[in-house]
Amino acid sequence: MKSKKTNTGILVIDVGGSHLKLLCTGQTEPIKLPSGPKMSAAKMVAAVKKAAVDCKYSAVTVGYPGPVLHNQVVVEPHNLGRGWVGFNFEKAFGCPVKVINDAAMQALGSYEGGRMLFLGLGTGLGSAMIVNGILEPMELAHLPYKKGRSYEDYVGQRALDRMGKKRWRKAVMDVIDRLKTALEAEYVVLGGGNARLIEKWPDTVKPGSNANAFLGGFRLWGETPKKLADSVDSVAVKKKADKKSSKKSKKKKKAAHKKITAATSPTELEAVVQ
Repeated sequence: MKSKKTNTGILVIDVGGSHLKLLCTGQTEPIKLPSGPKMSAAKMVAAVKKAAVDCKYSAVTVGYPGPVLHNQVVVEPHNLGRGWVGFNFEKAFGCPVKVINDAAMQALGSYEGGRMLFLGLGTGLGSAMIVNGILEPMELAHLPYKKGRSYEDYVGQRALDRMGKKRWRKAVMDVIDRLKTALEAEYVVLGGGNARLIEKWPDTVKPGSNANAFLGGFRLWGETPKKLADSVDSVAVKKKADKKSSKKSKKKKKAAHKKITAATSPTELEAVVQ
C-alpha cells in the first residue's frame, strides 16, 4: 500500500451514484456535485475541472463505484452513464491518475490493522477487505443472497425505500453477520451515507467516516494530510462517545424500568419516579 509521494497537491474524487465529492490537498471540506444516470466519465472530468479550478494538484485519485483492474474501469457502472470502460483519465486530467474501487478507497482510509471487512451502505453496496495490510477490492453486492435477490437488493438504497428502516436495519445486520463469518474478518467498518441510520452497533462493527474515503485517496500516493487525519480521528472519537453514551442511557432506562416494576406500593413508586 506504499506509494511514492508527489511533489505538489493531490485531488481525490469520490464518485457516487447520486453525487461526486472532491477534495484537494490543503482543503478540509469536500466540494459536492450532482452525478446520476447521465454522468459519463467525460462529463465527470469536465464537472470536476470546473469545480476544482482553484485547486493546485499534480496527481488525481478516482474512487469508482465498480470493479477496477490494473488502474482501469472494467465494468460500466450500474447507477451512472456509460463511457467509463476504457476511458483515459490521465489524458483527460493531464497528470498521473490512480483509479480505485470506491469502497476499497474508503477501506484504505479506515484500516486499523488485522483482518478488516469494509461495507459501504449507499446507493448500492460497496465492499473491500484488508488482511494484514494487503488491500483486496471485492464485488459482493450482486452475489445471490435470498429469494432470488442479491445482497444489494436487501441493503442498498432501493431496499431501504422498499422495506422501511426497521426491516432494512435487520437485513443489514444479517448481511454483516454472514459476510463477517464467511470471510473470517476480525472487525467490520460500516461506511457510506446510509450507515448513519444504524442504531444498534455490535462490538465488532465500527462506524466509518466519509472523510476516510479521501484519506484513502491520499494514502494511495503516500500522503496523509494532518488536518484530514485529525478530522477523521475526531469523528471516530465522537462516534465512540455517542455509542457509549447510548449504551449508558439504555442501561439507566432498563434499571429504572426494573425499579418501577418491582415497586409494590404507591409510596415506593413515587420514590422511584422522583
